[in-house]
Amino acid sequence: MAPDETGYAPREVERKWQERWETRGTNTRSVDDLKSSSAPYYNLMMFPYPSAEGLHVGNIYAFTGADVHGRYRRLTGLDVFEPIGFDAFGIHSENFALKMGVHPMDLIPKNVENFTRQLRRTGGMFDWERTVDTTDPSYYRWTQWVFLKLFEAGLAEQKEAPVNWCPSCMTVLANEQVVGGRCERCDTPVEQRRIAQWFFKITKYAQRLLDNLDTLDWSETTTKAQRNWIGRSEGAELAFPLIPDGSSDPVDPDTVREPGDDAIRVFTTRPDTVFGATFMVLAPEHPAVDRLVSDAQRDAVEAYRAEAQHTDLVSRQKADKAKTGVFTGGYCRNPATGEAIPVWVADYVLMDYGTGAIMAVPGHDERDFDFATEMGLTIRRVVAGPDDDADTPLDEAWSGGGTLVNSGRFDGLDKAEAIRAVTAWLGERSMGELRVNYRLHDWCISRQRYWGPPIPIVHCDDCGAVPVPEDQLPVLLPRVEDFRPDDSGVSPLARVREWYETECPTCGGPARRETDVSDTFLDSGWYFLRYPSTDFDDRPFDPEITKKWLPVDCYIGGNEHAVLHLMYSRFLTMVLHDLGHLSFEEPFTRFRAHGLIIREGAKMSKSKGNVIVPDPIIDDYGADTFRLYLMFLGPFDEGGDYRDEGIQGPFGFLHRLWDTVVSAEDRPADEDVERKLHQTIDRVSEQLPELGYNTSIAAMMEYLNVVRAGGRTAALAEVEPLVVMVAPFCPHLAEELWERLGHEGSIFDAAPWPEFDPEKARETRTEVAVQVNGKLRGTVLLEVDADAGTAEAAARAEDNVARYLESATVRRVIHVPNRLVNFVVG
Repeated sequence: MAPDETGYAPREVERKWQERWETRGTNTRSVDDLKSSSAPYYNLMMFPYPSAEGLHVGNIYAFTGADVHGRYRRLTGLDVFEPIGFDAFGIHSENFALKMGVHPMDLIPKNVENFTRQLRRTGGMFDWERTVDTTDPSYYRWTQWVFLKLFEAGLAEQKEAPVNWCPSCMTVLANEQVVGGRCERCDTPVEQRRIAQWFFKITKYAQRLLDNLDTLDWSETTTKAQRNWIGRSEGAELAFPLIPDGSSDPVDPDTVREPGDDAIRVFTTRPDTVFGATFMVLAPEHPAVDRLVSDAQRDAVEAYRAEAQHTDLVSRQKADKAKTGVFTGGYCRNPATGEAIPVWVADYVLMDYGTGAIMAVPGHDERDFDFATEMGLTIRRVVAGPDDDADTPLDEAWSGGGTLVNSGRFDGLDKAEAIRAVTAWLGERSMGELRVNYRLHDWCISRQRYWGPPIPIVHCDDCGAVPVPEDQLPVLLPRVEDFRPDDSGVSPLARVREWYETECPTCGGPARRETDVSDTFLDSGWYFLRYPSTDFDDRPFDPEITKKWLPVDCYIGGNEHAVLHLMYSRFLTMVLHDLGHLSFEEPFTRFRAHGLIIREGAKMSKSKGNVIVPDPIIDDYGADTFRLYLMFLGPFDEGGDYRDEGIQGPFGFLHRLWDTVVSAEDRPADEDVERKLHQTIDRVSEQLPELGYNTSIAAMMEYLNVVRAGGRTAALAEVEPLVVMVAPFCPHLAEELWERLGHEGSIFDAAPWPEFDPEKARETRTEVAVQVNGKLRGTVLLEVDADAGTAEAAARAEDNVARYLESATVRRVIHVPNRLVNFVVG
């Protein structure tokens, strides 16, 4: 692969242009540039977290795809801003430091340094003067400022709540971080704890987060994931009065009225089935359990509640989980039937979803049916399908449509009618009202770890939770040598008395700093706002620059962040908009999720030893070849299968391109080649904006084959546009060839994107099928729009057609211009 003296030498070319970009500031934008731009375009990819020694091929795939888009937009005349940074706080980085036995304050900067080296080698158009590092106090000062803004707005509160706890990582986990009842990071079984946590009230924005999805140009899979996670459901909240004396005698339902606080309230999407509610199920944490439990059942209930604490919240929701539970000994009254129904405790009901209680309708809910069957409880049909009646026995839950039965005055109504009528009837007695519920929970931002920004709150016995004054930010994370978490449920910072003991900012009395650090998703929830304003120390983001450059025009990242990161970024942006800090409420106008790279048909993992490290490949083939191969693997939103031998094709293409350009002659373009050129410009210009990278590359490869066909020497006019089209993928090679073509300055500033001319792209000849009695006998190449006489003459002259016509009588000739000549013979 060693090049000769005049051939393509990737290493030398790439070193030259990376140094020149740095010296000239090709990719850097000053404050004046940012303020004066007339065509701003903010191109962004999700920043990496340096929780390993270096980047792998999957990272390079994502960054390259985003960079190709940014470079293309720059070639079309836009002022592209493409920053990069490092999501360097958080449990990923801390766990890596623990694994390596090195303090994160020493290890993570080295990782960042290596990530930077690797990213520079790939030739990304990154503005290295505007990087952010979430561990830098100059950055997390403003992360803490964001927290204070939400606290001041009443959107941040500390409360005790059930959480997923990983006893190995020794911290709280979000539901998304629990897979099969185990921690996604360490595979340890997860348990449940009740811990005082800081929450952001994202639920107040649930409907707005949902509604705005209709306005965004995002990947459909991403918006679907967000809609599912927000989980809007319409239904009713119903009241089931408690029966304090334990009586199980039924009463006239019309006498069951306003229960006040002495009731269990449930949210249901099927209030029409309330006549089939034969028991009640409470979450183990529900406060009504203590009021209902009988002396005889107290020990059993307490034992069950204790066991439930060792089951993670995600596993508790699984439909196929074996149903367990315990009777409280207490009853509540069904407001529709007047019956006293038993109240049970079961862990498949969650305290933080709905009201923490469900009316169990086993005849029409699979989980309730399984529970009732297991516990020997009453199962009643209240919805009859088309082939059923009120007395048809149920051997499984019926969730299909039908009409109400065994439902008193509402028998015969269909679902929609019954929901309205039953809710209105219960509402007359203050026993029910229409409600909207959401699956979305408030955002728990507390982490009982070390490596993160301290939450800027001081706890005072007299004043309560007091925000740290803004002029005292940042609250610096101290260096703690013993930063390993323990099983106490408190942060390692709680072991540093000299740090957490302080004075109350309000009264000056003794106080205690909050020792939890904030979730890394808070760090990444606003970072895109900081990039254009890194020059400013006195504000998180400059209003003038922010208004000009944001929201982000194009954001590219992994679909694994489709829910958490994107949801939290949207929420924070909405809050900052409502508080008057931003003029927009959605952070990313366009989002596209990239696909995943596998290797030789298998998912890459360290345990399999098939992870691809980019440095050796770049050493052997160059960054441009590597970039081109990755983008050629398959559709960008799907990914592809990396095969070691596959890189030879892109490598050979770039060598042929080099040889073709450096030997090109200054003469007019050949007409046929020019036609193919404009067809290629059309294809690439249409596909690149939609991230159709693999098909764009295929079109350019096909065009180069036409240029070189038969060993011909290219004309400069035939190859110069091709160099420009290749530039987003192979920026170093393009810069070098642009210079060798006699141009000055960067190709990304000096070269216009090739202009498509439909007339030049139009085919002058076309292949026409020739039939005899409707059967294909040959084809002929004709000028476009050739008349019938010309087409017939050419068809008769075709050898195989002539053979069929020589002894036949042609009765009629059918001519379809540019498509067909059919001889009807007899």
